[in-house]
Formats: sequence, structure tokens, C-alpha cells
Amino acid sequence: MSEKLENLLSHLETFLPKPLTAEQWKSSVAFRWRRRDSIFGSIGFLQPVKHVSDISFEDLQHIDRQRDAIRENTQNFIQKKPANNILLTGARGTGKSSLIKASLHEFASQGLRLVEVEKEHLADLADITDLLADRPERFIIFCDDLSFEDGESGYKAMKSALDGSVSAQVDNILIYATSNRRHLLPEYMKDNEGYVHSDDGEIHPGEVVEEKISLSERFGLWLSFYPPKQDEYLAIVGHWLQHFGMNHSQIEAARAEALIWALERGSRSGRVAWQFAKHWAGSHP
Repeated sequence: MSEKLENLLSHLETFLPKPLTAEQWKSSVAFRWRRRDSIFGSIGFLQPVKHVSDISFEDLQHIDRQRDAIRENTQNFIQKKPANNILLTGARGTGKSSLIKASLHEFASQGLRLVEVEKEHLADLADITDLLADRPERFIIFCDDLSFEDGESGYKAMKSALDGSVSAQVDNILIYATSNRRHLLPEYMKDNEGYVHSDDGEIHPGEVVEEKISLSERFGLWLSFYPPKQDEYLAIVGHWLQHFGMNHSQIEAARAEALIWALERGSRSGRVAWQFAKHWAGSHP
């Protein structure tokens, strides 16, 4: 009977995600939190990222203030000094996610690790924290393009992870999140119906509005991003064309086409500049 039970348990183990080995912890600098459906339900696990972005701080042009702030905060974190969770908000394609990847590139050799968690898995933050809390490495939990609709479970999990849970924040974990909107939840005209106007003219924000801004306020550091000016956009294009081996005269020849490329896409950004540079370098070897 015991042999049959052992065989059954061994067979059932094949349906479970395997925990990371010591070698995987040692050789990997970035991980993704995944969920897998099994006969035991949906089970979460860490998956090593095999191909990690090699973008550096030097590659990110004309966002010097934001770059210096995130570099200093991350360095403090690595050195076990006080450091803040960070919310990076603003225009699309302006380098928010790239700065977080560049932080890993800069500090991975000093023990920094990155764990990417998708929005639909944020309800697992407590489990992720328990898994990482006793590790010697320093972890940034990375949530990209973060926003919520009313009633989503990940919203309250994120609030508790940032500040508000009965358990203290874990010393070796920070949360870096990016979003196109600062308050992370949609705001509607009807939310203003909760405002109370007193006789002396003082305005008291309604509870609904307070709730909608409470999550973003739990991030200690806010970094805002804006579309680059035309000359800044062209400088970014020039940087990437140089990266692809173009000389000065070739870069100058590409300027007019770079402006048309941005006009056709309706925006100027670091991402648009990178996409144009790849197109131009591929077409003009």
C-alpha cells in the first residue's frame, strides 16, 4: 500500500511547478511570476528570464532628472539604506520601463534582482513576498503599465504590499511600477458628488475620490515623464543610429525622415526614436 501511495504522490508531483534550484537562483537576475493550472487549482511560481534586456542608463537620453532619481534610490536600496517604492507615470514610450530595466543592468552584479508581476497576478503579492523575504538578494517587484478598474482584486493587494498590511514591509523588496495615469484608477464626474461644501467655502473631498488617490500616494517617490521636444527627439534618434554604426553624415541625412516618422505616428518619444533608428539602419546599411 505504501509503495502505491509513493507512486501516486510521485505522479502527482509531475503536475506541480518545480521550485527554483540553487543554481537557478545563482545564475538568474530576472524572474517572472507565472501561474499554471493543475489538478490542484492554479499554482503560482517564479520562472527565470533567460534573455534579459541589456539597456543601460547611458542609452536613455533627456530624462536625466528621472534617471538620477531612480539610480540614487536603487543604489540606496542595494546598500541597505532607506529607499522608496517608485511610481513612474506619464507619456507612453518615454523610458519608464526602460529605466527599471537599466537599474537591473547597473546593479545586478551587486545583488539586485527583478521580479516582473503582471497586473492579473498582483493578488499573489503576499505569496511572492513570503517566497523572497528570506533570500539574501535585493528584489525589485516590477509592475508594468499599471492601472485598475473598480473592484479588481489586485488593487487592494498592492495597497497592502505598499503600506497598510498588518505585517511590516520586507527589507529586501521594493515595488517599482509604471503607469500612463498617476491615480491608477479611473475617475468619473459622479465621483465629485461626494464633495461637501461648507458655509465658509471649504471643500472636503468625498470618500470615493480619497479612495482613488490612496494607492498612488503610498509610493514614496513619483517620477513624471513627458514627450521630448523636437531637438531632444532628434538627439535620441542620433544616439540610436550611432549605436547601429551610422556616422555623422548618415545621421544628419536621417533627420528629415525621423521627423516624418514621428509625425505619422502622432507622437515623439524615445520608443518612436528607437523604432525609426532600427528602420533606418536596416534600410541604409
